[in-house]
Amino acid sequence: MTATHVKRAFKYRFHPTDAQAAELSRTFGCVRKVYNLALAARTEAWARQERVNYNATSAMLTAWKKTEDLAYLNEVSSVPLQQCLRHLQAAFTHFFGKRARYPKFKSRKKSRRSAEYTTSGFRFSDGRLTLAKMTEPLDIVWSRPLPEDAKPSTVTVSQDAAGRWFVSILVEDPSVRPLPATDTAIGVDVGLDHLLTLSTGEKIANPRHERRVRARLALAQRRLAKKARGDGANRRKARRKVAKVYARIADRRRDGLHKLTTRLVRENQTIVIEDLTVRNMVRNRSLARAISDASWREFRSMLEYKAAWYGRDVVAVDRFFPSSRLCSMCGTLQDKMPLSVRTWTCDCGATHDRDMNAAKNLLAVGLTVSACGAGVRPQRSTPGGQSAVKQETPRREP
Repeated sequence: MTATHVKRAFKYRFHPTDAQAAELSRTFGCVRKVYNLALAARTEAWARQERVNYNATSAMLTAWKKTEDLAYLNEVSSVPLQQCLRHLQAAFTHFFGKRARYPKFKSRKKSRRSAEYTTSGFRFSDGRLTLAKMTEPLDIVWSRPLPEDAKPSTVTVSQDAAGRWFVSILVEDPSVRPLPATDTAIGVDVGLDHLLTLSTGEKIANPRHERRVRARLALAQRRLAKKARGDGANRRKARRKVAKVYARIADRRRDGLHKLTTRLVRENQTIVIEDLTVRNMVRNRSLARAISDASWREFRSMLEYKAAWYGRDVVAVDRFFPSSRLCSMCGTLQDKMPLSVRTWTCDCGATHDRDMNAAKNLLAVGLTVSACGAGVRPQRSTPGGQSAVKQETPRREP
């Protein structure tokens, strides 16, 4: 992978004027309307066993703009409207490829408020970004510089539930290049008491961001519950306060995971993790809140795309590999290992910390996979191109 082929999105806060906020709000509404109209048309065609592609929905958009009821679509830039049709086409492509569920309609209250502009829909010059239908550039908080001579290919404007405005600028980043190869490898076991346990013996504490502000979150949710149902101003304010608490939790969690994954990728050539199915694990009502707060899936996603950027390898071992029950010293497999057992002693006399032992076993099987692939078979492809593997071993106790 060459550096010029890596496209990277840089996200910034910005503060729109009243006119810009109104224009963007109209654009968000039109994008949602066009997406829902196109999805309804494609759903009706699907019921008739017909397929409607992007070109057909684009022709429909032209016709909708000429009607009296939808004439307001002409008041916003056409670029985000065309882009939402492309996003719908991509959603159907994933559906037909059995990689995703059938697309859903966008909700005014629950769906993400965003609009995507391609090069014909914005002007970027001397660090000033001006969107179509606007006369003034956006007041962007440049928290970090864009790559030198950056030429944005896509700009996405969004507003989160907390009312904050963001602009995401997609550019080619020449600073992303493979790191010098190293012979270090590490096994990583995720958990709740400790977020990560490394095969080197290091344990990384679980910051538990949601638990730290749980009292504040509960207070904001109680105040929201007492507001009259509907779309009143007081209820909107209370809902915004709840969203701000959630946004603070998400920001802190994401920042910590970025720092952690960057460190692991920089220090190790091979990183071995366990292929956990988080969406099934959160069905456990006793652990769902803690698992969601740990954000194991986001950790893995960050780890994989950064490894792809910097020439590292991520190996995912099958979830049924008995990493906790297998002695890392002699290879003896224990019959049972309840979650309440945190340390145990093998028949060979070795005493193991449960998580540390699991990390060491993950590293051992991961290195075997990297070396020769013996006893494994492909399970699924990861975004970075690495393959997860399934180990031919007994199934782990639930």
